[in-house]
Amino acid sequence: MEKLFIISNESIFNHEGSFYCDNIEIKSTPEGLNNKFEVHLIGRTSKKIRSHKINLNKIKIYSNLISYVFGIFNSLRAQNAKYLVVTITPFTFLACVIINIFKKKPIVYLISDGYKQYKIILGFFGLSAYHLMFSLVSKISILIGCREHLLRNKKGETVAPSQISSQWLTNRSEGEINKIKLLYVGRIRKEKGVFSLLELIKDNKSNLSLSILGAEKNSSNPIVQENVHIHELETNEKNLIKFYDEHSIFVLPSYTEGHPMALLESLSRLRPIIIFKEIEHVIGNKKGIFIAERNSHSLIKTINHIKENYKNIHQDMKENTLPTKEQFLKNFSKIISSTD
Repeated sequence: MEKLFIISNESIFNHEGSFYCDNIEIKSTPEGLNNKFEVHLIGRTSKKIRSHKINLNKIKIYSNLISYVFGIFNSLRAQNAKYLVVTITPFTFLACVIINIFKKKPIVYLISDGYKQYKIILGFFGLSAYHLMFSLVSKISILIGCREHLLRNKKGETVAPSQISSQWLTNRSEGEINKIKLLYVGRIRKEKGVFSLLELIKDNKSNLSLSILGAEKNSSNPIVQENVHIHELETNEKNLIKFYDEHSIFVLPSYTEGHPMALLESLSRLRPIIIFKEIEHVIGNKKGIFIAERNSHSLIKTINHIKENYKNIHQDMKENTLPTKEQFLKNFSKIISSTD
C-alpha cells in the first residue's frame, strides 16, 4: 500500500499512547484516507487536553521546530510515499521546502484563506509573510483547495470537504422559533468572529440566547455573558446533531472561511444560517443562508426576517444538495493517487 505522510501544524495531545486534536478535519480526513493509503500523521505536541481521538496507528508529534524538522527528514526515507501538507504555516512552509529539496513534490491542501487569517491576526506583517510563503509554495507544490478562490489563479484541484453521513439527513424537524436560540459551533478564536458576535448580542438578553459549542478543555479564557451558554467541543455525532436540532438559527460570524463544516451540518439539519459579508462566498447555490451587516441592528433585522418566514425557509432548504463525507474522501483519494 502506498504511504501518505500528512503533515500538519495541528496541536495534538498524547495521553498514554492515544492522540487527540480539536480540529475534526485533522481527525476525520487522515482516518478516511487510511482506507486507501498507509497514512502517517505528523503534527505538533500539545500540552493541553484535546477533544477528538485520532484513530490512526502511525502518528508522530514534535514539541519544537528543530524536532519537527528532523521528523520531516526522517519521513523522507520512506519508499513509495506521497506528502500531503495541510494549510500553509511557518512550520508546514518549512516542510514543503525540505520535501522539495529532496526532489519530491508536496501536495498542499488549502482549507482556509491564509491571506485573510494572517491579516486579521498579525495585520500587514501577517499578510506580507503569508504572501511570501504562498508564492513559493505554489511554485514547488501541487495545490488542492476546498474552494477555487483559495488557489489564487494557480493551477490546482478543488474538493468539497464534508462530515455529513446518512445520520445527518434523517429524522429532521422544523425546530422551535418562538424564542430565538442561536448556535455557533467552532473554535473560539479572534479570526472566527466569536467575540464580535458576543458584542452584537449583549444588549438583547431578553430576546435571544446564544450557545457556543467549541470551548477547549480547561480553557483559561472563560466567556461570561448572561445570554450566552458555553459548551466544550462535542465528539459524539448523535449529541452534535441534537445540539443543532435544539436551536433555531445557526450563526457563522467568521471573518474568513474556506469550506466550513458547521455550515453543512446546519444545512443538513434544516437550520437557517446567518453569516456576515466577509464570507458571502460560502453561499454558492445553497438555500437558507442569510447575510447580515456586522452590527446589532442588521443582525436583529435578519433574525426577525428568518423568524417571520421560518416555515417557507425550512421548505426551501430541503432542496439543497449537500456533499457527503463518502463523496469527499473518494474524490480526495483519487486526486492524491493521480499526482506524480
